[in-house]
Amino acid sequence: MKKLLVINGPNLNFLGIREKGIYGTRTYQDLLDMIVRKGISCRAAIDVFQSNHEGAIIDRIQAAYFDGTQGIVINPGAYTHYSYAIRDALASVTMPKVEIHISNIMEREEFRHVSVTAPACDKQIYGHGLNGYLEAIDFILGQGTGEKSQTQCEADESRGTSRIAKPEEESAE
Repeated sequence: MKKLLVINGPNLNFLGIREKGIYGTRTYQDLLDMIVRKGISCRAAIDVFQSNHEGAIIDRIQAAYFDGTQGIVINPGAYTHYSYAIRDALASVTMPKVEIHISNIMEREEFRHVSVTAPACDKQIYGHGLNGYLEAIDFILGQGTGEKSQTQCEADESRGTSRIAKPEEESAE
């Protein structure tokens, strides 16, 4: 069973609350539910981590190197545009990595057009809404481009696992 990590950066926990015209009305819990279902259907263990703190994100990326994680999906949020520290952490781990953005960052403010973290990733997906996460998971699992992401994996609800990690759980270890 493959083990993947999904990292969500600042303000992603406010999906469905903030800027609904840009990010939509689906909530962070909706995103978590989608990822859990994807993990189950793909027989993959998917750990989901969210933090509003740069250092916590870096710590989780580094921990992934040692805990058997085989791929990272990351939405760095605003850190995308200026966190060389997160970029360096991503570059330091040798596993497939996909940067994801819910909105089309190329059609937003000019400062959002630049990603300092994307060069440390194997792929960047933006503008596909929450489904971009499913495409990223498919890419890491080696199952194509994600165009059929909701039906890509056969359902086998007895084999997959997903764990939703909260920042306080990670710091307690």
